[in-house]
Amino acid sequence: MALPEEFLRELRSRNDIENVISGYVHLRRRGRTLVGLCPFHGEKTPSFTVYPDTDSFYCFGCQAGGDVITFIKRMENLDYIDAVRLLAERSGLQMPENRFDPDNSKHDLRMRIYAANREAAMFYYNTLYKKEGAAGLDYLKNNRGLTDRTIRSFGLGFAPDSMSQLTDYLVNEKKFTVRELAEANLTIRSQRGGLMDRFRNRVMFPIIDVRGNVIAFGGRIMSDEKPKYLNTSDTPVYKKTNNLFALNKAKGTKEDKFILCEGYMDVIALYQAGFDNAVAGLGTALTEEQAKIFKRYRKKAVLCYDSDEAGQNAAMRAIHIFDKQNVETFVVKVPDGKDPDEYIKRNGKDGYTKFRMLVDGSKNEVDYFYDSVKSKHNIQTTNGKLAVLTEAAQFLASLSDPLKRDLYTSRISEDMGVKRDSLERAVEAELRVVDQREANAREREVRKVIESINETAAMPQMKAKSKRSGKAEEMLTAFLMVRPEYASRAAARLSSDKFSMPFAKRIYECVISRVNEGKNVGITELSTELDLTDGERSKLAKMVADLNEQAVDLSAALCDEYINVVLTESEKLTVNELSERSDDDISDYIKRRREQEKKRKQQQ
Repeated sequence: MALPEEFLRELRSRNDIENVISGYVHLRRRGRTLVGLCPFHGEKTPSFTVYPDTDSFYCFGCQAGGDVITFIKRMENLDYIDAVRLLAERSGLQMPENRFDPDNSKHDLRMRIYAANREAAMFYYNTLYKKEGAAGLDYLKNNRGLTDRTIRSFGLGFAPDSMSQLTDYLVNEKKFTVRELAEANLTIRSQRGGLMDRFRNRVMFPIIDVRGNVIAFGGRIMSDEKPKYLNTSDTPVYKKTNNLFALNKAKGTKEDKFILCEGYMDVIALYQAGFDNAVAGLGTALTEEQAKIFKRYRKKAVLCYDSDEAGQNAAMRAIHIFDKQNVETFVVKVPDGKDPDEYIKRNGKDGYTKFRMLVDGSKNEVDYFYDSVKSKHNIQTTNGKLAVLTEAAQFLASLSDPLKRDLYTSRISEDMGVKRDSLERAVEAELRVVDQREANAREREVRKVIESINETAAMPQMKAKSKRSGKAEEMLTAFLMVRPEYASRAAARLSSDKFSMPFAKRIYECVISRVNEGKNVGITELSTELDLTDGERSKLAKMVADLNEQAVDLSAALCDEYINVVLTESEKLTVNELSERSDDDISDYIKRRREQEKKRKQQQ
């Protein structure tokens, strides 16, 4: 990954780490640093810190850390080079033309999958308007009432009822390999081992990311076969839990909220009616990853799910997920159990106005829940009342906003004719259960994140000879990264063979070498030259973060203090080493240690 240093320097200067991360995380200034809730694991108390002075970030909760490239890599689920490409595109910077990546295979495959998906989308669209796509066109126009303009806007198409028409076209005419089409999940093998199209006899819905790439497809069958909807499986460019349908369109809306629908057709119908802020999941219930993506663009969600039991359950799950992300949630109840598509069509020219009234009049999550739970029970009976209050206590305890919880505790207790204290005690009991459950979940999530960045196979052994020595080695190395003008001072007194930690030694040697050559020694440059793994980048970011958190004067005296500790600790012998020495050697060692200790106390 030997990217030119001039390019990396310009990339970093154009992509200020504070501005980039602020697009994903709400940051609050704390002196020279910024803090916020970590986007990589769930937390209630901010432990995610951005250090503008060193162009780095570090989370003290899950140990994720690095530079702006590392952040984008993790947030967008990209490999290193694609993260660099995204930042370059973001800032209008031209990528170097030389083949700087020694292993382009992953990137090349991703590019080929994007290209194959783009060709497939064009093939499906063109097929829709041919004789073999008549059933699909009839369904979209006459059954669903879509116009040619809407069909074109969403790139809708049709997969012909043929075993391998798309595969043959892409292989023979567009020169894609079978492996590339299989990786894109456009081609599969039959039970007999032959090649066949994954999508056949289906109306096709391209799924497009926010950068305009076709990353996957959804297809609706034109017969009674199952499944009714078939979606692209996860591929190197697509993970259904990390994307939202039509987000590429909704991101440009002037509305302050997104409407979250259950299916593709609901979103498309809303767009045709005049709503440009609708998105949908991708064949699964809302995930935390999708909620995080949602939050990057809007802090308000209007849920528009079906009114049946499954739809209501899905709405409740979404409410809890959005609440954890501090996304304000409202719920639309479409009259007569209709979905948005049916409701808008039934109201003809008034469809937009009437649905707009539903959206504007939508209830927040607590009112929606309370109305729903009351409708399930007979509150004229004691048992019915008890059931409502029990469910209400559980729901209120799940809310992250204490003010909202307090407000609705008063409102519900008054509405149900019970003392506030009684409901409050029930809520507090549920809170203890919720807090423990969430603590366990956070612990599991943090452990998972730590495991993902440690990469133990790639990480060097980091066990120091002593805790004091290891800390001093790390702090000195981080000190020199921030104050490289003291590198020659350190090099004159301390050789790297005095280090007991291989990782700190490796970084120290690189810093000294680069300073001597007049090169930068930031996290980006060191990571690139040493080809650090994600775990090693996080370790390096932690070293810099620990130095920043000490808030000490980075002076020559501090540099000398770190050097003295390393030198002193390097002279200490372990129990095993002492056992191998003669009595005279041990006596000389003890005498020398006493003199060092006496000198150290005199200097204090």
